[in-house]
Amino acid sequence: MENYDLIKKLREATGVSLMECKNALEEMGGDFDKAFELMRKKGIAKAEKKAERATGVGRIEAYVHAGNRVGVLLDIRCETDFVARNEVFIELAHEVAMQIAALSPRYVNSDEVPAEVIASERAIFEASMADQKKPKEMLDKIIDGKLAKRFEEMCLLDQPFIKDQTMKVRDIIKNYISKLGENIVVARFTRFEA
Repeated sequence: MENYDLIKKLREATGVSLMECKNALEEMGGDFDKAFELMRKKGIAKAEKKAERATGVGRIEAYVHAGNRVGVLLDIRCETDFVARNEVFIELAHEVAMQIAALSPRYVNSDEVPAEVIASERAIFEASMADQKKPKEMLDKIIDGKLAKRFEEMCLLDQPFIKDQTMKVRDIIKNYISKLGENIVVARFTRFEA
């Protein structure tokens, strides 16, 4: 494959500038996979730097699943009107709304889980392990692991992405942040089921 074709392919895959793609390919000796991984790492680092920026604009995405039995209203935010109207941002909003329709999360992230829900879940796990003959420290670690797994089910950003189970929803959003160059947050959502 010609060098320009590789640069173009990397740009399509990552959404970064042609110059950055060219530099990444040169840095990785022309290896597309290594350059792609480098761009992902840089993109996630950029996304984390942008996480503190205000997100006062966005869109309300409405999604109704086939059969009209499940619907979602999603409030997803970015920094500018320009990005809010961008097809790439709209694509992300649609993907996240489909995720909510499919896996029915209750919260955006684990910070939103009420203390009483955490206490209730912990009590259930403790009761189920009461007959275990293991040290308390080991039981606490097991219960913490079970709670983390439960948060993956309950919290949107912790869920495996429906179209790529190797990535969490938060990682998908970080990829879009690096593509669009703006902070993006899921503000809230509501899921309806008939």
